[in-house]
Amino acid sequence: MLSVQRKEHLLGLLARDGRVVAKDAAHELGVSEDSIRRDLRELAAIGACVRVYGGAVPIAERPVAQRQDIATESKERVARAAVAHIRPASTIILDAGTTTLAMARMLPNDAALTVITPSPAVALAVAEYSDARIILVGGELTRHSMASGGALALEAIARLGADIFFMGVSGIDPLHGLTTGSIDDAATKRALAARSTEVFVLASEEKIGAASRFPVLGFGEIAGIIVDPEDDDPLIAQLIPA
Repeated sequence: MLSVQRKEHLLGLLARDGRVVAKDAAHELGVSEDSIRRDLRELAAIGACVRVYGGAVPIAERPVAQRQDIATESKERVARAAVAHIRPASTIILDAGTTTLAMARMLPNDAALTVITPSPAVALAVAEYSDARIILVGGELTRHSMASGGALALEAIARLGADIFFMGVSGIDPLHGLTTGSIDDAATKRALAARSTEVFVLASEEKIGAASRFPVLGFGEIAGIIVDPEDDDPLIAQLIPA
């Protein structure tokens, strides 16, 4: 089989299964693992995937409008688990994203709660579903995430403070860490994290094992990862030790 044919097959596996295991692909195609690893290196070099230990995963860079219908039940379960971390009368930051949008619809009806968000959509959902005070971070609207970013947003964030930041990312992988698809979004997330006492990462099932181009924070810089309680992905054990 030619290299171009192998690569087409590997891309098909990425689209269908969400990852390529080099050993399994080599066995299926009757070639050496070295050949598969070389193909994956070349695919990664052109931005078609991200290499991880033992294989590769897709680049997780879908804009927010394309993520609305992905893993919706998993996001609901993660959102419900995240809301349980909210203490009465606290100040929280809800990142942009579909899981935080689900959280906004589940917030306690607590007028003493303050919600800071860079997302107009999340702010509107909070206003509709709770009595919480809302602080909307201003700045340039980043089209990738539909959230405020840029210099004006960073200046505003520097004057804020919060108890918990519920952070969304594009991918959570033991090797590549916490990543997102926009360099500006990554900078905004780091700025919000720096102004928060605790940072929890929201991890619906499609985020586990995925990776994107831009690192956000190290695992040692967060308080925890909130996963779907029904997700049995073995990678979770590497992210959250028993």
